[in-house]
Amino acid sequence: MQINQNGANAVAVAAKTREKMPAQMDAAGLIVASRIDEVMLMCGRRHFLYDQIGNFAIALYVMGLLDAQDITALDDLESEEAGTFLSEYFTQISKKDLPSDYTITQSKDRYLMVIGDPLFPLHFAVLTDTQSRRPFFSKLRYFGCGFDSFEELISDFLGEDGLSYRDIRYFKMKRRATASSNLPANIYIVRDDGGYLVV
Repeated sequence: MQINQNGANAVAVAAKTREKMPAQMDAAGLIVASRIDEVMLMCGRRHFLYDQIGNFAIALYVMGLLDAQDITALDDLESEEAGTFLSEYFTQISKKDLPSDYTITQSKDRYLMVIGDPLFPLHFAVLTDTQSRRPFFSKLRYFGCGFDSFEELISDFLGEDGLSYRDIRYFKMKRRATASSNLPANIYIVRDDGGYLVV
């Protein structure tokens, strides 16, 4: 499979991402780090290839809410569908409730910065590292995926359709919300002889 026209640069970006990852990382943190690397290889800003995959799908995939083998298997989400994910899997919080020493690979908590109306959002950005100069990971409309500061992100949106600082909100993912929670539960059928079948 061809990843992009100049895979060497994308591999270097992914390697730098891994360098920032701490040694003591649990399995969930390892999956997040792996997914960020994968997204950077496929949608890195210098060689942006997968333009059909939007920012909502990228953010939810990195956080483990979309169960797909890789990003090529992701379906893009419309704004209304993204709003449904927010209301079902996230709780809105205040900016002051964001932890000051947060690293996504070391914490079981997941946070989103949402630009626009939560029912019909414009943009999702995943909080990755509050100690970094660029703590948010997302896919911008014209520049592919990468890390940004708060100022860099909002400069792309403020003033558009009357958007202001009031239209920037923060959400915390509910702990039960993982990709595995989207899988169907087992159904048990009790037989006459006292046994049961798992369907």
